[in-house]
Amino acid sequence: MPPHPTPGNPRTLLLTIDAFGTIFHPRDPVPQQYASAAHRFGLPRATVTADRLQSAFKAVFNAQSQAHPNYGRAQALRGEYGGPRQWWEEVIRGSFARVVDGPSSRAATTADAASPTPTASTVPDGLVEHLLDRFAGRDGYALAANADAFFTRLRHLKRTNTRLGPFERVVVGVVSNSDDRVPAVLESLGLRVGMCRADQDVSSTQLPGFEMRGRPRDEDRVNCHTSDEGIYDLDMVITSYEAGAEKPSPVIFEVARRQAMKLVGASEGSEGRNWTCVHVGDDYDKDYRAAIEAGWQAFYIPLGDVAKQPSQGSRAGSLLDVISALQRFE
Repeated sequence: MPPHPTPGNPRTLLLTIDAFGTIFHPRDPVPQQYASAAHRFGLPRATVTADRLQSAFKAVFNAQSQAHPNYGRAQALRGEYGGPRQWWEEVIRGSFARVVDGPSSRAATTADAASPTPTASTVPDGLVEHLLDRFAGRDGYALAANADAFFTRLRHLKRTNTRLGPFERVVVGVVSNSDDRVPAVLESLGLRVGMCRADQDVSSTQLPGFEMRGRPRDEDRVNCHTSDEGIYDLDMVITSYEAGAEKPSPVIFEVARRQAMKLVGASEGSEGRNWTCVHVGDDYDKDYRAAIEAGWQAFYIPLGDVAKQPSQGSRAGSLLDVISALQRFE
């Protein structure tokens, strides 16, 4: 553990949490939500089914990830791509096209997967916009088990200036392989989200995305300026799209650490040595192992995958278990 802090140099915990699957999850299975929306927009029920959409979505999503990694960030920086909005529009259109326009109106075969976006003449524009909006908030997502209780406890600790175990100061954030809709989803689920975002290679305010750009507070987003708006449940949100790297790369964890230190006005050196960085997530490789290999500590919350066992004390049944474990840190 880090050495004891000197006066004015508090022992600090940086606690980051994976978003999808750990803090929130789809309110209903994604293919089911896609199918229900499609039926409301007039697509045939007999053809557009959740089962067919599941295989179609997987094929299109994988092909899109290969063609435009990290939501097309590199191409967006060159002005050649529209970023996550275009990325998801193509996934939505491609998924329905494979079901509706595919051979004999069946889900695409493996051979079809070479093209991420087949002709989608039968996909209404309104359906695409509806799904983009739906998965930007509480209509599409719900809080994971114990997430509300977890943030309630953290909020109480912050408001009462109570230590969390040995830590006098706690910075809480999200580290997620996702686009910039994550803050809107979190806020729609009742969480207070700070303005701090990633800023890697280029200002995230210059990236095309879902969050509004050009606002007076955009400088606060990347410079991690604090405000007088009170206590946040999540002080910062670091997405792979804005950070320029996806988990399991150590880069996204380093971006999170750097932004957290900037947020509290900390500097490297002796103060940096008084920081403990911990990441929590449901993916053994991209969350648990990736954080360990980045030099952090980590907790793994498995979702049905009990075969992968991390080191003793590093597995948690829920987010609430993580708080209990942190209180036992020395």
